[in-house]
Parts: sequence; structure tokens; C-alpha cells
Amino acid sequence: MNWINNVVRPKIRGILRKREIPDNLWVKCPESGQMIYYKDLEANQFVVPGSEYHMRMSAPARMRALFDDETYETVALPEVAVDPLKFRDERRYVDRLRDARGKTELQDAVLVATGTLDELPIVAAVQDFGFLGGSLGTAAGEAVIVGMRTALERATPFIMFAASGGARMQEGILSLMQMPRTTVAVQELREARLPYIVVLTHPTTGGVTASYAMLGDIQIAEPGALIGFAGPRVIEQTIREKLPDGFQRAEYLHEHGMVDMVVHRHELRETLSRICNLLINKRISDIEAAEADAEMEDSAPEPQTGEPELQDLVMEDAPGADAAGSPDPAEPESVRPDPE
Repeated sequence: MNWINNVVRPKIRGILRKREIPDNLWVKCPESGQMIYYKDLEANQFVVPGSEYHMRMSAPARMRALFDDETYETVALPEVAVDPLKFRDERRYVDRLRDARGKTELQDAVLVATGTLDELPIVAAVQDFGFLGGSLGTAAGEAVIVGMRTALERATPFIMFAASGGARMQEGILSLMQMPRTTVAVQELREARLPYIVVLTHPTTGGVTASYAMLGDIQIAEPGALIGFAGPRVIEQTIREKLPDGFQRAEYLHEHGMVDMVVHRHELRETLSRICNLLINKRISDIEAAEADAEMEDSAPEPQTGEPELQDLVMEDAPGADAAGSPDPAEPESVRPDPE
């Protein structure tokens, strides 16, 4: 009994105590090597003080940083086939999905939510790179489309936070089909003249960049974000040339016109609020102007239907007048009597 109390129980307590300590208590900055306490990093929106390196954010953390009072409502997403191709490489695809769901507490790579941004209703979608590299599969494509059509139904701006390694290979052609499908949904937003704003985060590559991630009305990038279709290493190996410094980084793309602005994460919420208000107010003004023009057209007098004027009727009845109202040349002119 003493052996259980003195040996076994302390070991069990030690094991349980170790599990309570998180593995990510301290985080190392990939750029400077600086060690930062996780809670301090989280309070700073995952921007490393000093180096200003923008680390990845989870989808729920993005949503909390975006919406008023960190309050939002998730949008229900449709269920899709879990493993349509029965794919297996080193591991089964269903096992990878189960691990990713347990790690991120998400059903798939894209989270969609509604809420307010400075009291303006908006719909937002966030790709979580922690879920299989933010890859674009059937479920992620459906989530993006549902988010855009929710914005259509509510007539609100739609904000997309993109972060992806590309299409999900485990779903093959079904994954590639999401590129044109999401592009059609973007066109529906455009036809409704609703703002579509894309925030490109690190990294945004592959099929996501080749579809909805580069079709926004405004393209915003976070500092240092890698943005492109193929990675720089693949490009160098293909063309066998050395790429310029900073190639495919946010600042390089901004300099060459691929993105509209590079915005620090601490200023991102204010920037998005200003752009959304500007674009939605422009849409409202355009709609009101179009309605006013339509009312003016409806109230304008109708054109003549071809009924003769009173003057025309008088001229037609007058003797010696033809149909055009001019004197008949066949009739002799009246001659005044000679006063003599």
C-alpha cells in the first residue's frame, strides 16, 4: 500500500501535470530567432514584436480580430463526400482528415461567418493553413461559394482571407473543379455590385491564386506574404535562372501592380472597414441614381401618337389648301379690283 502511495500515485500525477502544460508555451520567430511567450504573441495578433514578422493565424483567431466585440456567427455549410476517390498514399485520406479536424477543431479548411465590422454587416471567410495546408478541396470550395451567396442574400460586403498551398491532391479533378465554380460565384457578386475584398496571407499559392484569391475588387496583402502560383524554388528549377530578391513576396507584387496595397495586421481591420463602407455606399448611391433615372423616364410625357393638330385640321378644311396646308397652285390667285 505504501508503494502505491509513494511511487505509483506521484508518477501518475507527474504524467497528468505534464499534459496540462502546452507544447507551444514559447514560440520562436522564424525570421529573427526571437523567443516570445505565446500569450504575448496572441495578444499582439501573432505579430512578433521587434521583427514585425506576421505569423499564421488560425481561422477562429482571424474572426475574433475582425468582427466587433470578437463576436460572430458561423454559417452552416453543406456536407460533402468525405473521401470520394478512396485515396491513400502513406496514410489514408480519411485518417488525415480526422487528424486535421482534431488539430484545428474545424470541419475543413475554410470557416465562414457573419457579423459586423464597425456596425456594418459583413460576411467573411477564412482559410486555415493548419488544416492540410489550407488546401482547396470540395468542402472548402463549397464553403467559399456558400459564403459568397450568403453575402448576396444579405446584400453585404464579402471578405476573403486566403491562405493555401493549392488544390487538394487527395480529391484529384474534384478539387480542380472548385476553381471555376468559385469564379462563377465571384461573378455573381460582381453582377450584384457587392464589394469583394481579398486579404492575401502567407502563403497563398496554387489553384487558390489561380481563381478567387486574385479576383477581388481590392487586393490586400499582409507584409512578407508569399503569393504566387508555383513556388520560387520550382520556378528557379524550371527556368534555370536566379530570381530577384523578394520575388513573389507581398512588397514585390505591390511594386509590380499585382496587389493594391500591403497593410500591417494591426491596421488591417481599420482599412477593411474604410474600404467596405466606401464601396457599399457607392453601390447604394448608384442604385438610388438608377431608380431616380427610371422614375424620370416614367414621368416624362409620352411622344405624339400621330393625331392631327387643330391647326392642321383648320388648314385641311380651308379652301385652296392641299394636304400640307399650302395654297393649291391650280387655283387662281384673287385679284383686287382696280380702284380706278
